[in-house]
Formats: sequence, structure tokens, C-alpha cells
Amino acid sequence: MNFKPLGERLLVKTVEEANTTSSGIIIPDNAKEKPNRAEVVAAGGDVEDVKVGDTVVYGKYAGTQLALDGQDYIVLELSDVLGVIS
Repeated sequence: MNFKPLGERLLVKTVEEANTTSSGIIIPDNAKEKPNRAEVVAAGGDVEDVKVGDTVVYGKYAGTQLALDGQDYIVLELSDVLGVIS
């Protein structure tokens, strides 16, 4: 299934955070914060500043959850993206 975001929207896949701290303490799933980093999978035609493959940081409660072919994605408005990690 193909999904093409429209306008100034991005389709992103979240980047998992580490399960342990730098000192080796294991963090349980229920204690983790919602990830706010994601890899751009597809971009709408009006998006110029972000490209496929970029890692972006977005607002904590931003986006719409979407499941495609058993994978979880988020559709973000470009205005929800706080920046690109290089």
C-alpha cells in the first residue's frame, strides 16, 4: 500500500529510544516517554525544507497515528515539526 501525504504533511516512522540509561539501568516500557523523533518516509508536494530520510523532532502530542501494512506511522503537519537532526 502506498501513501502520499498531501500539501505540507509528512509521513514519518518513529525512532525508538534506548531501553537503558548510560549507567546500564533498564527502563521499562511504561516508564518511557512518547518518542518525539521520527524518520521521514514520505513528504507532501508542498514540503521543501524536509526530505525523505531526514530525522525530525516533532511536538509531543502532534500528528495522527496511522497503520499501513502492519507498520505504525504518524502523519505530521509541517508546522508540527520543530527541527531536523543532522
